[in-house]
Order: sequence, then C-alpha cells, then structure tokens
Amino acid sequence: MGTAAHLDFNQLGFSIRSDQVMNAREDNWYATTPFGIAVLRYEDANTLLKDKRLYQGTRKWPSHYGITEGPLASWWQTMLLSLEGEDHVRLRRLSTPAFSPRTIEPLAPLFASLANDLIDDFQARGECEFMAEFAEPFSAKVITGLLGLDEDLWPKVADFATKLGYVFSVTIKEDLEVIEEGLLGILDIARDLIQSRQGNERDDFVGTLVKASVDGQKITEEELLSLITLMIFAGFDTTRNQIGLGMQTFSEHPDQWQLLGSTPDLSRAAVEEVMRVNPTITWVSREASEDIEHKGLTIKQGTTIHLLTIPAGSDPRKFENIGFDITADRAFHFGFGGGMHHCIGHFVARLDMSEAFKALSRRLPNMKIAPGAEYLPDSGNTGPTLLPITFTANSTK
Repeated sequence: MGTAAHLDFNQLGFSIRSDQVMNAREDNWYATTPFGIAVLRYEDANTLLKDKRLYQGTRKWPSHYGITEGPLASWWQTMLLSLEGEDHVRLRRLSTPAFSPRTIEPLAPLFASLANDLIDDFQARGECEFMAEFAEPFSAKVITGLLGLDEDLWPKVADFATKLGYVFSVTIKEDLEVIEEGLLGILDIARDLIQSRQGNERDDFVGTLVKASVDGQKITEEELLSLITLMIFAGFDTTRNQIGLGMQTFSEHPDQWQLLGSTPDLSRAAVEEVMRVNPTITWVSREASEDIEHKGLTIKQGTTIHLLTIPAGSDPRKFENIGFDITADRAFHFGFGGGMHHCIGHFVARLDMSEAFKALSRRLPNMKIAPGAEYLPDSGNTGPTLLPITFTANSTK
C-alpha cells in the first residue's frame, strides 16, 4: 500500500471525480485533506459508516465559522442530523413510521402526475431549461404534496430552501442573513402546518408524525417543527440536484435513456445507478468521537472523515463493471449515507425520482444536454444550476 496522497479540497476547480482522486484511491484507502481524511475505497467507507464511534460530521458546521447564536445556530442543534446517542435513536424511532414505504408508496400517483403536468408545459417545444422548468418545481411540489401544503406555496418553498442551502458554503458567515431568511421562512411554513393539524390528525405523512408514539413517548412540538423544517430543506435541495445530475448522466448514455423509456420497471434501478455514479452528495462527513484504529491508521478524536461517494461507488475492488448500467445488480451506494445517520427520507427520494425518470424517459426521447449548462463545484453538494436540454417533441403522454 502506497503513501496516502493529499487532496486539496480548497483548490480552485477541485473535482471529486478527477484522475487525481482516482489515482489516490489506487495508492491507498485514504488521503489527507485540509479538513481531516478522505476515505476512497468502497469497503473502507462501508465499514466506517457503520462505526457507531463516528458522529455526524456536520453537527458543528456553523460553529466552525463562529456562528454560535441566533436562529441558525439554535435550529442546527435541534435537527436530527445533529443529534447523537439516545436522543437520535428515540427521535428516529418516532419518525420512522411516517417515512416508511407503507406511508410513502401511496404517493406514487401524485408524484407521477406532478411530473407529467410539468412535462406538458414544455414537451411540444422540443427544448427546455430543465432545472427551472422541471427539477425545481417538481422537487418543491413533491414537498408540498407530501406535507399536505397548498400547492401554490411551492415557489416559496423553493426560494426559502435555496437560500437556506447556502449554509453548506464556505461563505456561510457572509451569507448568514440570506441563510437565516430562508430558515425563518421554512420555520413559518412548518409552524403553520403543525397548527393546522391540531385536533385534525389524518393518516398522511404529517398525521403519522403527530400520532407517533414509542413506549408512551410522543414527538414534541419542537421536535416536529425541526423535523419538518429539515424535510422541506433537504428534500427539496437534494432531489432537485440529483434529478438534474441524472439527466446529465443519461445524456452521456443515450442507449440507457432509450432502454428506460421502453422499460419503465427499470426506473427504480435507474435511481440507484445514477446515485452510484453521479451523486449530488459527493462526500458523507463523520467525526471521530474517540481515537479509532483502522487498517493501521490512528484516527484521532475530533478528526473529520469525508467518505467520498464517487470513488467508492466506482471502486474496481467492489464493482467488476463500473460502467453506467441500469440493468446491473449492484451493491448499495452511499448517496444516502449509511449507518446510524442513513438518510431517513430515502424512501421519499427514491420514489419521487423514480416517477420523474419514468415520465421523463418516456416522453422526452433523444434527450441531449444543449450548450450553456452550468454546474456547482464538483465537491460537497453538487448539481446543475442551468441545464438546457433538447429532445424529440410531441411524444405521447
């Protein structure tokens, strides 16, 4: 095993999928970074994600930049991502029924209808700006539909969630006013929703959360507010970016797009394969709660560990054929994290993206990315910001 390479995440134009990163993976299972270590291989990422001694790596994110008071700092400490130990386990157990397939699967027709209605608006043109005309409104309307909000709120949901999304930027302190505007807007929407359900508990997503009980304990109003706020933010941002990255991936593999369009049953496998090769979350962060030994390396308490999803998902030690193939039988990817902090909303994301890709591939044949596409940096949370596409118009619904 060779010497561990150094990957400078701060370098202008640094990319998680670069030859530099893939060469580092061949030299060693990890690399050093300005922010701790980066895990590069599948089995090591899989092992460490399941290690309960590793805490969620973003739980101290605002405080790293000196933001220790105010709305953002307060909310950050209460959300599920920041909780550990018994508090995390209790809230997760209370929340799980609302996020289960039993609650989520009945929403498939709604998600399909949202996708097709949006496609109706641009399909006859043979072109569109995909992020503004599909990815953003679809992701926001999924949230309003899931939570039982007025569909007309979707532009506000999109606006507030986009502003709150700046929280993961290295310019978090400079952007704090905008970030907190987004957070306070989402908190207001969530608070109004909870108040509207008092004494009117339905068997939908929010109703299931409100009624949740484990060993006589119920979810508190503060916990419910924090959880719904996180759901609005994370559900919008990641779905929007991931659907856009899916279109980018399929544009490079037109045979797979054609196959999906003619075989809609492959839509769920397509989501998994897109997230294996082109995930919006390019690394999953953890923090060592104590000194940890792994393959001869001592990971000191407090060390940040970035588990890189793209090199792990294309590791030839795990995947005999690393090419994009929606028919392949794959080991699970790390696009939803793993272990104790595996994304609790993964059933929602898997279902809504499955319905989106099913409708898009059927109705937008010969889809290609047109000139002018723009993307966020290929590290951290990434995705297209502008994605013009062309396709054959007038395909049947």
